[in-house]
Amino acid sequence: MGKGAALSNEVVKKIILSYTYVALWIFLSFTVIVYSKYILDRKLYGWPFPISLTMIHMTFCSSLAFLLVRVFKVVEPVSLSWNVYLTCILPIGAVYSVSLWLSNSAYIYLSVSFIQMLKALMPVAVYTIGILFKKDTFNNSTMGNMLAISVGVAIAAYGEAKYDSWGVFLQLLAVLFEATRLAMKRILLTSKGIILNPITSLYYVAPSCLVFLSIPWIFLELPILRQSSSFQFDFAIFGTYSLCAFALNLAVFLLVGKTSVLTMNVAGVVKDWLLIAFSWSVIKDTVTPVNLIGYGLAFLGVAYYNHKKLQAKKSQQADEEARRLLLERDSNGSSDSQA
Repeated sequence: MGKGAALSNEVVKKIILSYTYVALWIFLSFTVIVYSKYILDRKLYGWPFPISLTMIHMTFCSSLAFLLVRVFKVVEPVSLSWNVYLTCILPIGAVYSVSLWLSNSAYIYLSVSFIQMLKALMPVAVYTIGILFKKDTFNNSTMGNMLAISVGVAIAAYGEAKYDSWGVFLQLLAVLFEATRLAMKRILLTSKGIILNPITSLYYVAPSCLVFLSIPWIFLELPILRQSSSFQFDFAIFGTYSLCAFALNLAVFLLVGKTSVLTMNVAGVVKDWLLIAFSWSVIKDTVTPVNLIGYGLAFLGVAYYNHKKLQAKKSQQADEEARRLLLERDSNGSSDSQA
C-alpha cells in the first residue's frame, strides 16, 4: 500500500513537472513570436529593423550563455578544436543568422497566423534537404505526405486575406535556411559525436551569428538608424524581448531534457493553434475558413509525419535492444563454455 502510494505520488509529480515544462515552453515561444510581431510591425511599435533586433537578441543571449557556461558553470562547455569551430560552428552560425534575419523580416509583411501556417512546411524542407545531403532516403509514402502538407499550405496561402508575395518569399527562404541549418548540424556535429544543448549552442554559435549579421547591418540598417535622430534605445522593450528569447532557449533545454522531442513537437502544434486564435481575436488579423481548411490539412500531414518518425524511432530502439540482448546471451554462453 505504502509503496503503491509512493509510486503514484512519484508518477503524479513527474506528470505535473512535464506539463509545467510544456506550458512554460508554449508561453515563452508564444511571447517571443508575438513580441517580434509587435516590435517589427510598422502599425504597432513600428521599428522595422529585423537585423538590428536579431543582433540585440544575439548579443544578450551570447552574454548570458557565457556567464552560465564560464562563470556560474551551469553546463559544461564542449571541447572544440579551432578546426571544428571554423569548419562546423561558423558555417552553422552563418546559415542560422540568415534564417533569423529572414524570419524576423517576415513579421513586417505577414500576420502571425499566416506565418505559423507557412512554418508547417518545415518537415517538407527538412526531408528534401535530407535527401539532397543523402541523410534520408526517398520514400513514396513520405513524399506523398510531404505533398499533402504542401497542398495544405498552398490552400492556406490562397485563402490569406492580406497576402504579401515578398513576405511569403522571405518566410519560405527562412524555412529553407532553418532546414539547412538542422541538416548541417546533423552532418557537421552530430555525426562527429558533438552534442550541443541550447545553452552551449548559444555559447558557440551566437557570437558567429553576430559577426555575420554585422555585414548586412552595416550596409542596410546602420545608415537609416543614423539618419533617424528620434530613435532612442528602449531598454524595457528590447531588454524584456531578449530576456524572453533567452528564457525560451532554457525552456527548450528543460523540455527536451526532461520529456522528449516528440513532446515538444506536440506542444508546438498546440502553440500554433493558440497563436492563430490570438492573432484572430486580439491582433484582429483576418483568418478565413479557407486558411483554416488549408492549415488543417497541413497540420494532419505534419502530425502523420511525426507519428511515422516516432514509430521508426521505436522500431530502431527495439532492434538495438534485441541486438544488445543477443550479444549478452552470446557473451554469457561463451563464458559458460570456457568455465
